[in-house]
Amino acid sequence: MAFELPDLPYAYDALEPHIDAETMRIHHDLHHKAYVDNANAALAGTEWENRPVDQILADLDILPEDKRTAVRNNAGGHANHSLFWTIMSSDGGGEPSGHLATAIDDSFGSFADFKAAITDGGVKRFGSGWTWLVWDGTGLAAYSTPNQDSPLMQSHVPLLGIDVWEHAYYLKYQNKRPAYLEAWWNVVNWDEVSRRFGEARG
Repeated sequence: MAFELPDLPYAYDALEPHIDAETMRIHHDLHHKAYVDNANAALAGTEWENRPVDQILADLDILPEDKRTAVRNNAGGHANHSLFWTIMSSDGGGEPSGHLATAIDDSFGSFADFKAAITDGGVKRFGSGWTWLVWDGTGLAAYSTPNQDSPLMQSHVPLLGIDVWEHAYYLKYQNKRPAYLEAWWNVVNWDEVSRRFGEARG
């Protein structure tokens, strides 16, 4: 089955004032849709066209070379954005609790150090990309990736990812990426991040 654009789980203006409605409309309806359409076009007629996106990204190396870049960029963009919408909420913000909070303290020293690591990854990502919290198979890790590269390409499970492409923030924040990243923590949906963490660690 071809990839489909998922519905936003909230209204375009639900994340205001931190992320404005027009940015959400453009980001979801135009940018994410383009990744879906381009990924489907690249995979059409191949044996991979009906495979799940995580499986495709984990096995990129077996795709024909002439399709690999298009699939990497566009299937990656689809996977990344499908996660991104779910880990934000109008009731977001604050700090995690339970097992995730303990794991963050164990891995990073404190919530403040964890937040600084994720934010720093986004601020220092040259050009476009993402900053991530992942389950790497043995524990939590934080790093950034360029363009639409996904942790799935390393067989890691993305738990939290912040889009630092300019289309994610430029209408409201212009070139002030650090201000966008600081504001983003007000919309993070810890319930969903915690759910993903529990699923990943088994």
